[in-house]
Order: sequence, then C-alpha cells, then structure tokens
Amino acid sequence: MSITAERKQALVNDYATKKGDTGSPEVQVAILTERINNLTGHFKNHVKDNHSRRGLLKMVAMRRGLLDYLKSRDETRYQKLIERLDIRR
Repeated sequence: MSITAERKQALVNDYATKKGDTGSPEVQVAILTERINNLTGHFKNHVKDNHSRRGLLKMVAMRRGLLDYLKSRDETRYQKLIERLDIRR
C-alpha cells in the first residue's frame, strides 16, 4: 500500500522544479497519485477495508486541494502536471 523510499525518491527527481525540491505542489501531487493508485489496486482484493478507504478519500481531497492551489497560481504548470500524471479533471 505504501511506496518504497526508492520509488519516492524517483518521483521527487522526476517532478522536482529545481535541485533539492521536495515540497513543490508537483512533487506532492505525484507522490499522492502514486499512493492513491496503490490503494485503488488494494481495494480490488479487499472490498470491505473501510479504514483504508477513509485514508484514500483524505488523500484524494488533499491532492484536489494541491491541484486547485496550483491551478490558481499557474495554469500552465497545472495543465502540464495533469497531462503528465494522466489525471482526469
């Protein structure tokens, strides 16, 4: 369900806007998207796992807030990110 440290570091390197960047909205959204995708696969086998489902909904809401923030600040970065992550919106 969680992502490995190596995968997280790879996401940080791929989506960072500058060297040493770990907190930009792009990086945060990429990490949340990876975690959401992992949990979505988890629910195919564990349909009644409502405790994890609550965490999934919180992550989706957090990602939505970060995307709204990015859209209000810079529309082109927002469009590029949702195309790159293949997120519906």
